[in-house]
Amino acid sequence: MTSKPIKIPGPDHPIVIEANPARVVVRLGGAVIADTRSALTLREAAYPAVQYIPRKDVDMSLLARTDHATYCPYKGECAYYSIPAGGERSVNAVWTYEAPYAAVEAIKDHVAFYPNRVDAIEQRQG
Repeated sequence: MTSKPIKIPGPDHPIVIEANPARVVVRLGGAVIADTRSALTLREAAYPAVQYIPRKDVDMSLLARTDHATYCPYKGECAYYSIPAGGERSVNAVWTYEAPYAAVEAIKDHVAFYPNRVDAIEQRQG
């Protein structure tokens, strides 16, 4: 993906997806869950920015798929993973859009983490 932002038109619910030039590292309980230089930053309406990390840069062996699912009218069906090492705090801590709508298809094969369900989501420049 290029660093050119993808902008979804819509004055009531704008979504912008762009490449994040920083290294993004997700940690829980002393373990590195994800480490990437290929994160996508998704900014949606007034919500805080979210880092979507390619699955290839996530230690998927540390995650456990759950039955929890939600629906977003702008992105599509959403599936969830827990991080067993984090206990109750990390239930459904990770989400993914496996077949996102075409307008946000850049986040396919990526996952995102709830910041309050992991120890850190660090962004380092350089």
